[in-house]
Amino acid sequence: MYEATNNILKWAEKIEDSNAAEWDRLPEIYLYMDQVLTYMDKQLHLFERDENACLLTSSMINNYVKDGFLPRPTQKKYSREHLAILTVVCLLKQVLSIQDIAFLIRTLLKNASKQEMYNRFCAVQSDALHEVCERIKTASPQGEAELMRLVIELSVEANARRTASERILSEISREEKKQAETEHMQEKGKKK
Repeated sequence: MYEATNNILKWAEKIEDSNAAEWDRLPEIYLYMDQVLTYMDKQLHLFERDENACLLTSSMINNYVKDGFLPRPTQKKYSREHLAILTVVCLLKQVLSIQDIAFLIRTLLKNASKQEMYNRFCAVQSDALHEVCERIKTASPQGEAELMRLVIELSVEANARRTASERILSEISREEKKQAETEHMQEKGKKK
């Protein structure tokens, strides 16, 4: 168990010191698909379950573009905006559906620029990781039983937060649809 605990602590230290690149630190130049995958792998490798996992593939990116979730690349080149959206998607897709993530991003962008939305995401992500890493550092020296208790706590908290997030998104989406239908009916009434 000593080796596992040591590996967990090393991971916690690495992830606590890492941050998603803020908007101004994202590459300014346009990147081709293979460059995007290399860049994103460097950004996300600490979030993978193990060394064999992969959070993003070219097929995923192509599907996001095809589904209209990710803007089309310009001459097969991806911008800072693409990298920001891909970062958010990859870090949230374990918790929310792609449709919920798309709705969340669209809704946030009604009141903030892409840069503001993305930097806010990075700040919240950093705070959450710091808090979790502190809990890991506290539990690890106490042994396997304490680590397993922490696993239960983190898992239950993650489920509760996912459930609350989904409910909030569902209610806001329902309200927006209702409002759009009302506006549509009002427009139809004006045309008559």
